Amino acid sequence: MGKAIFEPVEVGGLNLKNRLVRSATWEGIAASDGGIDDVAYSIYEELARGGVGLVITGFTSVAGNDRYFGGMMRLHDDTLVPQYTRLVDVIHAQGASVLAQLALGGFYREDGRQVEPDSMTTDEIHQVERWFVDAAVRAQQAGFDGVQVHVAHFFFLSRFVSPAVNHRTDEYGGSTENRARIVCEIVRGIREEAPGLYVSAKVNSSDLMPGGLDEDEALVLCKLLVDAGLDSIEVSGNGTSVAGVRAGRGEAYFAPFAAKLASEVDVPVILVGGLRSRGAMQHVLDSTDVELLALSRPLLYDPEFPNRLASGKVDESDCISCNACYSTAQHRCRFRR
Repeated sequence: MGKAIFEPVEVGGLNLKNRLVRSATWEGIAASDGGIDDVAYSIYEELARGGVGLVITGFTSVAGNDRYFGGMMRLHDDTLVPQYTRLVDVIHAQGASVLAQLALGGFYREDGRQVEPDSMTTDEIHQVERWFVDAAVRAQQAGFDGVQVHVAHFFFLSRFVSPAVNHRTDEYGGSTENRARIVCEIVRGIREEAPGLYVSAKVNSSDLMPGGLDEDEALVLCKLLVDAGLDSIEVSGNGTSVAGVRAGRGEAYFAPFAAKLASEVDVPVILVGGLRSRGAMQHVLDSTDVELLALSRPLLYDPEFPNRLASGKVDESDCISCNACYSTAQHRCRFRR
């Protein structure tokens, strides 16, 4: 029997009411210490009420001194757990599951200098691993169903695994296996210290630059992460915000890689990128082994899009991928329905 968009599905122990995922989307509204307020609770309540089966929260830094950009949510300190417990409760109350996207924008030493992978000591690499594992433990304490390790979009872990950035000659550089070691050790650490927590990762299918991670190596990277213990992989890329995508034009631009990956790994693959219509979504489900479909900008335009799609009121999103949302406060659509 074929897969349907709006059917209950079990993926790696996570029970979802449908196959639609809110892909992590930047809001930039947290306090400097990573604390969140009523605006954030309202945004996530609206998203969960809109009908997705799974919500992945926006970029949540694992470090207190990460200054890659302002307004980051954080899970670097135990005192933040009650705020995130409330966030989880808000989402669960609407019948959606939720993952915390754990990320690091950049590695900063105590003197404030940002340091790239080549210049880091082994102890500093282990410190980053510790940050991710500790943040995952806090996520579990807050009641999150799982976490997503952010290895995409050229943030810290994405740069670390990229041959365009990482030129180390020790056990953390050189081969794909060595450059992936930091992420594999993070995944294994989460598995050991937060047993039962669902663990996903977001990975570039390509860095889309000379000398960067290409699709062949991305496939190897993903398999290494699966072997380390992942429950699923969300396929993205370094150029995620393709302009001008709309229903019937340019949809599902990472689907070819996601389809290949899904045919070669035994964990669910999540496809994000340019999904705008029921037809394109169902075609992906019918023609590939991809299990889940992730949306970002269509939910900025209309958080109720999943419910309206499920009810048959609409067959496509009116989002035209103008990318104007990137220049607004809270990453809101300028033309919101």
